[in-house]
Amino acid sequence: MTNLAKVPVTVITGFLGSGKTTLISHLMQNPGGKRLAIVVNEFGDVGVDGDILKSCAIPDCPAENIMELANGCICCTVADDFIPTIEALMALEPRPEHILIETSGLALPKPLLKAFDWPDIRSKITVDGVITLADAEAVAAGRFATNVAAVDAQRAADDALDHETPLSEVFEDQIACADIILLTKPDLAGPDGIAKAKAIIAAETPRPLPVVEVAEGVVDPRVILGLEAAAEDDIDARPSHHEHHHHDDHHHDDHDHHHAHDHDHDDFDSIVVDIPELADPASLVAAIEKLATDNNILRVKGYASVAGKPMRLLVQAVGARVRHQFDRPWRPDENRQGRLVVIAEQDNIKPSDIHAALSATPLAAE
Repeated sequence: MTNLAKVPVTVITGFLGSGKTTLISHLMQNPGGKRLAIVVNEFGDVGVDGDILKSCAIPDCPAENIMELANGCICCTVADDFIPTIEALMALEPRPEHILIETSGLALPKPLLKAFDWPDIRSKITVDGVITLADAEAVAAGRFATNVAAVDAQRAADDALDHETPLSEVFEDQIACADIILLTKPDLAGPDGIAKAKAIIAAETPRPLPVVEVAEGVVDPRVILGLEAAAEDDIDARPSHHEHHHHDDHHHDDHDHHHAHDHDHDDFDSIVVDIPELADPASLVAAIEKLATDNNILRVKGYASVAGKPMRLLVQAVGARVRHQFDRPWRPDENRQGRLVVIAEQDNIKPSDIHAALSATPLAAE
């Protein structure tokens, strides 16, 4: 690969809990012969995804090839964070052959595509494709889209819901910006749910798109890498609800206008909860399930310490659906401190309730 060749970048977008980290972990292990680098755009200040991915590092994607942007949406921090991060990756020896960017689950993808038009990097990288993951079960249940009978009925019954929710707008923008859709967790949705999810997605896409069912992030890298979509050149073909938040000019001498938009996750909030050591993972699962149901929590992810276990417990919850597994041993020099990040719409984030629910004494080991 000559230094003149542009490095392809794949943008991986998708709603909270749609499986982005799982997909990237799989690609790291099966890179199709490419030397990968990864940029993780965390939501909030806790580098949970970056930490998970770094624990997957292998020679083709060593830990120094995994970089985190932990302060909100990339498009707000283009000059300060994103450009220097890309340039640092490009300066690595050997240079990465393909870069994956995992956006925050609440990120709007289009401003990120516009960032690739910056003169500093436009000559060096190309957007190989935008891959949007969608949780088949959640989409079929109408949790993200608005054109579902149940949601319409709810809207008709409640005057306060006559506008689209921020969740649906984020979902629609992510679908509209995609080159390919990966429909995740198909086993949970079942055949009827998959069909319904595909119909909802088809209604949201401005042009026919391939939809591929993917379980546990297992997909042939040839299906999603090497799309050569050059997405930075056809931005106008990817409609967005949020055009008015961004200037459409490409003169980036003054980057302050990137702070002028107001979609900076203002509708969502996250808090970090340190949790005591667990006697049993089941108690934490029950607490998260109750919390999600009572407070309409979107996402919980992080890790916990279980008494008597040398391994760290990785915890991932989408709504009230909780998964956990031991992912790696605690290091000898590491404080075995459990830590969860909880994400919800702002109105549902009540720190005292969340702390009480997740750090209650019944969870603690005797």
